[in-house]
Amino acid sequence: MRFPGMRGSGVLAAAAVAAGLCTAPAATAATCTIAGEMVSAGNYWVTNGTHLEAPDWQNATFHVGNLALVRTTGQSNHKTFPWAQANEYRLPDDPRRPFFPDNQAAGEAYLDLYTYFHPEIPLDSIRTRIRDEVASVRAGHRGYWNYVDALNMAMPSFARMSLIDHDPSYLDAMHTLFSDTEHKLFNEFTGLWYRDARFTGSGVFWSRGNGWALAAVTKVLQVLPSDDPRRPEYLRVYRKMAATLALVQRRDGFWNSDLLNPWDHGGPESSGTAFFAFGLGWGVNAGVLDAGRFRPVVDKAWTALSTKALQPSGLVGYVQPVGDRPATARSTDTAAYGVGAFLLAGQEVAKLQGCSAE
Repeated sequence: MRFPGMRGSGVLAAAAVAAGLCTAPAATAATCTIAGEMVSAGNYWVTNGTHLEAPDWQNATFHVGNLALVRTTGQSNHKTFPWAQANEYRLPDDPRRPFFPDNQAAGEAYLDLYTYFHPEIPLDSIRTRIRDEVASVRAGHRGYWNYVDALNMAMPSFARMSLIDHDPSYLDAMHTLFSDTEHKLFNEFTGLWYRDARFTGSGVFWSRGNGWALAAVTKVLQVLPSDDPRRPEYLRVYRKMAATLALVQRRDGFWNSDLLNPWDHGGPESSGTAFFAFGLGWGVNAGVLDAGRFRPVVDKAWTALSTKALQPSGLVGYVQPVGDRPATARSTDTAAYGVGAFLLAGQEVAKLQGCSAE
């Protein structure tokens, strides 16, 4: 029997056996070196990174991670606040696509600055964008999040701004948009997401795309009230993803760029792996996931990230370049979003190991 979008009903087990993906738990690190690893990665990027100025989704992802670095280690490279100031806390505009999710990603970094460090900063740009989008959703437009990356770019800001403004209409619109994306792109059998409609039914489940989705749902679960009626569905999707990800993790602790096909671009890939470590690490810390089952998965992932992806110079390598599908990553491939994901993962692993400044 074959399932829609699958290479066969036994693909999960076959991939696991063929690639040796089901392995014994990794040992917990005896000493806490995470702070130094996070600082090294952050410092390398702000010194050597490219195109650091724009408030785009790549830099936004880095700065969300960079603020996680400050909260975790108590150390700062003093780059995020000046970046936000220079951009006047504004989101990019595209009149042709006024609600393009990539252009909303910077809002999350601004919200982190506002929440944890600078409550005086203005949130007018992200607030106006969300209110306008809420009105559009109420008018019947619900297809704005038509690729899986969109969940991470926009969803966390909807949830957080709803709580700040005490406006449940943001959460209503967020859930409408999420449900539309879920209906179109979430494969219930695998517990994984297609990148967009072009891949539906293909059996290709992109690691970083699923990383974006897990990160988005994780961030929403972090802030959504426990009695919110939408929470059970987000938690169901989160746990379903977690179960599959635990099964298909590679022997070396990474996840393959094509999650269910270990023969497609079979080398290490750190951006998807880092987002998974972040999301699963939070689940263990929050008691949402069983520690006995998932703590070894997170530990293995962090060992891979900190000993292979992280170079002695501080460069976070094996980051798949910008794209929309699985691809090969080299040890020298790095990018702002990969570093940001690494820092987010470090934040949760530091909490697991009891060495976070938070």
